[in-house]
Amino acid sequence: MKITLIAGSNRPDASTTQLSQYIAHLLQEHGHEAEVFNLYEHQLPLYGPGEAYGHEEVQKLAQAAKSADALVLATPEYHGSISGVLKNALDFLGSDYFNNKAVLSANSAGGLIGTASLLHLQTIVRNVHGINCPEWISIGGSQREFNENGEPTDEGTELRIRKAVESFIDLASKLSSSSA
Repeated sequence: MKITLIAGSNRPDASTTQLSQYIAHLLQEHGHEAEVFNLYEHQLPLYGPGEAYGHEEVQKLAQAAKSADALVLATPEYHGSISGVLKNALDFLGSDYFNNKAVLSANSAGGLIGTASLLHLQTIVRNVHGINCPEWISIGGSQREFNENGEPTDEGTELRIRKAVESFIDLASKLSSSSA
């Protein structure tokens, strides 16, 4: 399967991006193709009618999402919601990009956990006809630390992420095989 991960932070070396890269690593360990679309590196214009859809970075995002069999959406939690750059990116995408695809929601929060942004992501996914994974990933506080190999330093966090990714792979595989 091909899985696109959209890392929704606008900071270099953000814990959200590190989490996305670690999830991609786990997906690759399971034999899947994983592409991290980092919104810090791929800066999009503000969503609006007109020529923005022809913008090179919007086209890259659209291709990455459209060609994926499943998606991972990762965001920092800002003021109890998702980041503006991720919301802006998702506004360029619609049901053509998510319809009947498994979607895993993940976040990195300043506190211990951040469920509000995950709930917001799941609402957006439902509205674009994606299939929410019943598991989600939230890391916060010291759980946001990664070692030089890109792995979480906290063993419990690493195990929790692995379990969520395995659940996501299971759902994505079932949906992918049922549409084949």
